[in-house]
Formats: sequence, structure tokens, C-alpha cells
Amino acid sequence: MTHPMPEINGFIKQLKMPYMLESLSLRNKEAIESKLGYPEFLSLLLQDEILGRENKKLRARAKRANIRGDKTLENFDFYFNPKINQAQILELASCRFIAEKYPVLIVGPCGTGKSHIAQAIAHCAIRKGINTLWLSQSQLFNELQAARASERYGKKFSEFVKVSLLIIDDFGLKPLRAPHDEDFHDLISERYERTSTMVTSNLDFSEWGNAFPNRLLAASTLDRLRHNAHRIILEGASFRGKEPKGVTKIEKIT
Repeated sequence: MTHPMPEINGFIKQLKMPYMLESLSLRNKEAIESKLGYPEFLSLLLQDEILGRENKKLRARAKRANIRGDKTLENFDFYFNPKINQAQILELASCRFIAEKYPVLIVGPCGTGKSHIAQAIAHCAIRKGINTLWLSQSQLFNELQAARASERYGKKFSEFVKVSLLIIDDFGLKPLRAPHDEDFHDLISERYERTSTMVTSNLDFSEWGNAFPNRLLAASTLDRLRHNAHRIILEGASFRGKEPKGVTKIEKIT
């Protein structure tokens, strides 16, 4: 009697089920050893295919979001800074703030985990199918500048306005210059109470206005950004150092 496996392989390829094909030999061995019935065997194969497709979609969303695969909550060391408010960060990870269209502002010295926390929350968002994009301040302005030079500014600006969760990393690392200060103001204004914006910065909140050359523009921009914002203040030693000391304060401002 001809062994059916090669024929089954052909059927699976024809049906374009690569993850089922990948696990077929292992599941067949498991079925024999565990004496599984045909329905149980088929169920396992179908689960493998569904899981494989979902993981592929997740990887694609993470790539589009421009976030690193290892910057997740699972990989974040909450015990390095023992006073970190894990419960509050997990609440943000629920992504309810995105449905509420509230901003999240994260500040702290270099190495205290701002970018990791931001990207970890981004991972939680893309797992829920939420359109997400992470950019450093420099990347944001470089993309807008390139779009302006190629007469695609309106389209690129609209893309940034519409994304459900936009994360701007390292705000104020370099002072804003014209027209970037106006671009930032316009972007925050268009997203205000329509979508959620997350911003990380090494600057204290009191110093954010100093990043703008125009004080009136700074006041208008920051007023919108701070309204209803969740504010995370990270303090303590750098994760890149050795001493496990630090504290995190999280509060809501209106």
C-alpha cells in the first residue's frame, strides 16, 4: 500500500497551508504516540496553521510599526527599579487609553526604560490589531522633510495624523527648528482628541517648552499634548548600569 504522506503533502501545498505542512511530520508522530483520533489530529494541524498565520500578521504589524521584536513587556525587567508601578504600566498596556484617545507622556534620564516601555505598549496595541507607528523625533522630521521635497507632504502628514497610536521617541533631544516646530504643532493639533499620541523625552516636563524657538507655538502645542495625558516619570539608575535602584511615578494630569 502506498504511504499517504507524500500525497497529503501535495494537498497541503495546493491549499497553501505552509504552517500545517511544517508541522505535519511532528503532529503525525505525536498522533501515533498518543493514539490520537483523526479529529484530534486534524484539529492540531489546523491550530498550527491558524497560529502560524496570526504570528505572521503580528510580525508584519511590528515591522510596519517600526518596533523591535524584543522590546516587550515580557522582556522588561520590572525588578531593576523596585518601586516601579507595574500595575499602572500594565493598565496602559490594556490600550484603553487608545480607545479614550488620551496621550501618554514618558520622561526620565537615559537608560531608565522609556523607549522599552513605549515599544512594549506598542506591541500590546498591535496584538489587538491597532494601527501603530514608532518614530524618533529625528525620523519623524526627516520623513516629513523628504515628503516635502518630493511634493508628498500632504499624504505623509495625513498618514501620521490617522495612525491610531503614534509614538514619538526622544522628543527634545535636539531643539526644534523651523519648519519642524510648526510641523510638530500641526501634527499634535490634528491628532488632538482624535487619536492617541505617546511621547518620550529625556527632558523634565518643565523643560519641554525650551525645545521650541517660538514660545507661543510651544504653549499651544504642549497644552493640547498634556490635556488628559497619562504621565510617566522614570527616575533612578540606568538599565545599562549595574545598580538596581530607582523609582517610577505615574499620574494622570488634566
